Amino acid sequence: MIGVVLEAALKSAVLLFLLLTATAYAVFFERRLLGKFHHRIGPNRVGPYGLLQPLADGIKLLTKEDFMPRSADRWVYLAAPLLVMVSALFAYAVIPFGPPVELFGRRVNLYIADPGVGVLLVLGASSIGVYGLILGGWSSNSKYALLGSLRSAAQVVSYELAWGLSVLSVVLSGGTLSLLGIVEAQQRGWFVLRQPLAFVVFFLSALAETNRAPFDLPEAEQELIAGYHTEYGGFKFVMFYIAEYVAIITQSALTTLLFFGGWLGPVLPGLVWFVLKVTVFVGVFIWIRATVPRVRYDQLMGLSWKLLIPAALANLAATSLAVV
Repeated sequence: MIGVVLEAALKSAVLLFLLLTATAYAVFFERRLLGKFHHRIGPNRVGPYGLLQPLADGIKLLTKEDFMPRSADRWVYLAAPLLVMVSALFAYAVIPFGPPVELFGRRVNLYIADPGVGVLLVLGASSIGVYGLILGGWSSNSKYALLGSLRSAAQVVSYELAWGLSVLSVVLSGGTLSLLGIVEAQQRGWFVLRQPLAFVVFFLSALAETNRAPFDLPEAEQELIAGYHTEYGGFKFVMFYIAEYVAIITQSALTTLLFFGGWLGPVLPGLVWFVLKVTVFVGVFIWIRATVPRVRYDQLMGLSWKLLIPAALANLAATSLAVV
């Protein structure tokens, strides 16, 4: 029992380090790609090819003044970014990264846990993050932050419905709530070929879930300054910032697992396939940000309630009939 706990703790520590490092370089990757898209250079001064820019940015953010509004609700104000950060990281407790590997003569699973209901845990973790956004805006005692948090909550909750319904179609096709089982069920063919409509709904909802362009309305700076985190600075702002990019990597990993066969692929090791697929989808998130303009808020909500949710429900009903 103690060995199992120690193994899980070690895996968690390694995963946390790798994930935070990947998040920092996802920001660097985005800035360099946006530079290419916009015909400019991007960060290239700190370290060879600018590779130490994430470290410089981290030091800069951590040394900024850590302030708190005088009339803020102290404990809720402090808890909000922590809640968002923890909910973003929690999903990785059940996300598998590849098939078992031999390490020091011992078979090691590339996941922390496979509880059999991993999909439900991921859905639950993403739902909890909404509370952090609402509490962050409310506790700041700023009308701009409050409006940003309400708009963000409405957006995330609306698109979580379509997102969850599209995932249920995959669950029915795979016959399991385990992410490991869903990947194994795709050995006969990726689910993106059997569930193309679910994939479209899922990916559009993922863009809105992560507040990414063209659905980055919660941070529409020309209207609401910076949205729910307007009154945050220093390390507390860093937690919101990291959580957003962790969510991008999470959604890319889930897209890979649910629709593109996870680590399944020829020749290369499974872990390499998984990382390559996730990197491609992170690049797609950035590509969309660079090319698609922001939509109006009524268009944002109308897309969810009038198109994506009905489409996801119709697809779920068709999948149910096909399975039966």
